[in-house]
Amino acid sequence: MLWMLIAAMGIITYSLRLSVIAAIGRFAVPPTLARALRFVPLAVLPAIIAPDVLAPGGVLDLSAANARVPAAALAVLVAWRTRNVLATIGSGMAALWLLRAVLTRVGCACP
Repeated sequence: MLWMLIAAMGIITYSLRLSVIAAIGRFAVPPTLARALRFVPLAVLPAIIAPDVLAPGGVLDLSAANARVPAAALAVLVAWRTRNVLATIGSGMAALWLLRAVLTRVGCACP
């Protein structure tokens, strides 16, 4: 029963996505909507990342022990300056690991 439910939900999800793709090919997207859709990734990405950076574990943490905030700030700076996804991810992760190692050595409990 569980596998049938998983398969059915997969088919439904695939069908919904395919219908949108097929519909876009038949209709012209108005220029205003096309311009607005360019900003969707720019709006969605921070909405996904910000809660994990600012509230790890579901509790707002802006203390010095939260290594995610300066690591994310560095990643934003690298993204702005280089526009390179790999450099952004690499610098953010390296900063996070380095800050966590330093904070752990000092005795802070890092989230």
